[in-house]
Amino acid sequence: MALILTAIGLMSGTSLDGVDVALIETDGRRVKAFGPTGYRPYTQTERGLLRQALTEAVNLPQRDARPGILREAEHAVTVAHAEAVAAFTAQNRLSREDVDIVGFHGQTVLHRPAQKMTVQIGDAAALAKAIHIPVMHDFRAADVAAGGQGAPFVPVYHRALAQSLEREGPMVVVNIGGVSNITYIDGADTLIACDTGPGNALLDDYMYRTTGQALDCEGRMAAQGVADEAWVARALEHPFFARPPPKSLDRNDFASLALREMRPADGAATLTAFTAAAIARIVALLPKVPLSWVVVGGGARNLTMVRMLRERLAPATVEAGDALGWSTDAIEAQAFGFLAARGLKGLPLSYPATTGVPMPMTGGVIARP
Repeated sequence: MALILTAIGLMSGTSLDGVDVALIETDGRRVKAFGPTGYRPYTQTERGLLRQALTEAVNLPQRDARPGILREAEHAVTVAHAEAVAAFTAQNRLSREDVDIVGFHGQTVLHRPAQKMTVQIGDAAALAKAIHIPVMHDFRAADVAAGGQGAPFVPVYHRALAQSLEREGPMVVVNIGGVSNITYIDGADTLIACDTGPGNALLDDYMYRTTGQALDCEGRMAAQGVADEAWVARALEHPFFARPPPKSLDRNDFASLALREMRPADGAATLTAFTAAAIARIVALLPKVPLSWVVVGGGARNLTMVRMLRERLAPATVEAGDALGWSTDAIEAQAFGFLAARGLKGLPLSYPATTGVPMPMTGGVIARP
């Protein structure tokens, strides 16, 4: 029997909403048990700071540079994660001895694999000292340095979850965060992954600009609008969508696409349709047409987005991960707990068909308290 580790995973995604926390028990191959989950939202001030950091990171000369606002943002991210762990362990009566490893993704501010640059801010050494538990971090760096895309990184966890379903035929787990990514699973051997295009980032930014709301809650705004399908078709002409997997994106890669003047509801409907259409576009680039799709991430809560996916992916089934007992909100935090356990054991985190790395790669760096 392989050694079971207790791992806490931490994830702060490109949606900039807050820190997700999740505990899992795993041997790095299968999930033995799901533990509790938690969430520490970013304040408006912190979110504003991160938005500025995203803007300034575009000009970073090297991945470890933290000029100006980036230093301030890194400190805020580190403090938020330390507070998230402290609250989580207190609420669940966990001592530091109960946890073997913490997987700390950090906050992505720049992802440019073609230039071998991926930057996640957050001071792991300071976090380890604050929480008194070893912290594994910098998961993507080894992959990118070896010529991989450094994303998506959750496919090995999706496969572990899918194995417990014992489904026939190819299935896809689609994670809709700031960016959307898919994991194509066909039996134990075939694992293909890539980013598919925008997730919630364009829609969230649009909602913030036009209504002051952080997101389109449950897709209610989009449900009242009409999508501009001609705009969606033009947007899909971007060369990214024709490229086969593996491929990855920066959160802001499609930020320059401008909508014409329209009602906010129509704009929300158009951007939601764009995300759904971009996901559906990947089908033609997969070895076989998937029979079923499982939607996780923040997009699974957007009922309009899930409906649009059903329409575009029919006759395949499309269901939210919650319906299978998966945690839609905490799945990426769970994944980084799982990846930390795999990293501790020297198991691969990424593969040629998930990130384009030349050979299966382990990764992660440990900071000790």
